[in-house]
Amino acid sequence: MSVSGTSGVFAREFDVIDRTVQIGFAGGRVISVSFPAEPPGDADGDHDLLDRIDAYLGGERDEFAEVALGLTVPTDQREVLESLRSVPYGEEVSVSRLARLGGFDPDDPDDLETVTGALDDNPIPIFLPDHRVSGGPYATPGDVRSAFRRVEGL
Repeated sequence: MSVSGTSGVFAREFDVIDRTVQIGFAGGRVISVSFPAEPPGDADGDHDLLDRIDAYLGGERDEFAEVALGLTVPTDQREVLESLRSVPYGEEVSVSRLARLGGFDPDDPDDLETVTGALDDNPIPIFLPDHRVSGGPYATPGDVRSAFRRVEGL
């Protein structure tokens, strides 16, 4: 799937989550994902990545590992969020384990605050799968997170 140079907003409603998945692109990279009740009127609903999300929600295994992301977060939060990509489909980690994966000390309050802050501010849920972390916080809304977890058997 080539999204080279893609910019704009794409969105589609999905019955499985009873919401819309809205994806923002800039220069071929995903820069945002949100879950509004309805797609914005100016969003295009036709995109290969939305087709893949549809298949994922239908039970097709997809880790979205090669999807190019454009993270615009502080470096320490980037380390946490990028470590989410190493958590395999259908598996979950604790916040403490995620901290260690990101190179942080889960016993250090400042490090733990960085990890939980990154999870809470995650601009690209599903592609940075915070739903695979037990004991959040989460950027993915609760009902959507529950649906993702059901899809993955968590």
